[in-house]
Amino acid sequence: MRILTCPYCRKNKSSLEKGVYPFCSERCKTLDLGAWARQDYRIAAEELPSEEDLIENSVREDTDER
Repeated sequence: MRILTCPYCRKNKSSLEKGVYPFCSERCKTLDLGAWARQDYRIAAEELPSEEDLIENSVREDTDER
């Protein structure tokens, strides 16, 4: 039998409630959704330049071309 681990509470379960996979319960599924809604989780990404930086770079490039 395969042992599964709930990604929220980390409990090991041999079977999961129907309709809540990969979580062990509806409670863990709901708590995880709430964590995403509160922005507790972040996806690592490169920081994008601000609009001001883009404008400044554009102006600088225009003056360099002259």
